[in-house]
Amino acid sequence: MRIHIATDHAGLDFSTKLQEHLRAAGHEVIDHGPVSYDPVDDYPAFCIRAAQGVIADRTAGVDALGIVFGGSGNGEQMAANKVHGIRAALVWNLATAELARQHNDANVISIGARQHTYDEVTTLIDRFIETPFSGEERHVRRIAQIADFERDGSLLPDPRA
Repeated sequence: MRIHIATDHAGLDFSTKLQEHLRAAGHEVIDHGPVSYDPVDDYPAFCIRAAQGVIADRTAGVDALGIVFGGSGNGEQMAANKVHGIRAALVWNLATAELARQHNDANVISIGARQHTYDEVTTLIDRFIETPFSGEERHVRRIAQIADFERDGSLLPDPRA
């Protein structure tokens, strides 16, 4: 699988070690993050480029996922989610890693590097990568509703109206 990865300064050490871990597991890693430590760097462009890489690959039929890191993972998730077709999930334990893939078919995982040890991070990411989307109708339907809104702003009728 091809893995697009991005971080800011807060996750740079994790990213470097994680790339080695992912390559050892047989994945192709594309790094979109900074090339050196800068404590005031800006994560949005890094994360958006990683998300764009995921979409470009998936559109071309390449099996790809993304990983974005930051201090909390929140901003990185928000940035990745601005890319059309991305479903980035903030993950903080094994259950959220599994459910992001099983129920939401998330294609990007976001993690707070300052919230976890390196071993925790690798466990979360490995679980995310190995967990397939369930394909259950209710999940497919809900993902389609999100895509509809993203495409043209359409929503289901308001039941209170």
